[in-house]
Amino acid sequence: MTTRRVNRLDANTNGLLYTASVFIVGVGITYAAVPLYRAFCGATGLGGNPLTDASKFTRDRLVPVTEAKRYRITFNSDVSEALRWRFKPQQRDIYVLPGETALSFFTATNTSKQDLVGISTYNVTPNKAGAYFNKVQCFCFEEQMLRAGESVDMPVFFFLDPEIADDPLMADVDTITLSYTFFNAHKA
Repeated sequence: MTTRRVNRLDANTNGLLYTASVFIVGVGITYAAVPLYRAFCGATGLGGNPLTDASKFTRDRLVPVTEAKRYRITFNSDVSEALRWRFKPQQRDIYVLPGETALSFFTATNTSKQDLVGISTYNVTPNKAGAYFNKVQCFCFEEQMLRAGESVDMPVFFFLDPEIADDPLMADVDTITLSYTFFNAHKA
């Protein structure tokens, strides 16, 4: 073989190895993106994700700020077409002060003739309110099994961080919506 042909072969091999490496790294990043995004948003409250950091649940944060405005918390529910459930909030809205704990309930009913397992995700709108929305207890990201025809009440215990009252970027927010969507996890 000539030197020129060997160099071209080496260049082709290097190009192939480079392309394969980029492809493998791309696939790895794709698989890691969702858990990393979920962890980042859960830690920062970005993307409308309520905070669930237990260190936020200190006594000084759970004191209602009586001189602050009350926020209207509305509730939304959706169910994937693949899950034969009815899922509704028991109340349309409630009004809370920053630092005041609140309890709301959703009702889920399995409308099928077989046992089904669902799992829910949630978000808060407007997105900037997610950093102040703290859930103490919730049914999200946990599999929920309902027998055929069964109905259950699912509680959500939450509070708004008192710092929301001092944030000038939140001055235009009067209503915050907590939304849940249930998906079919697998058949029971």
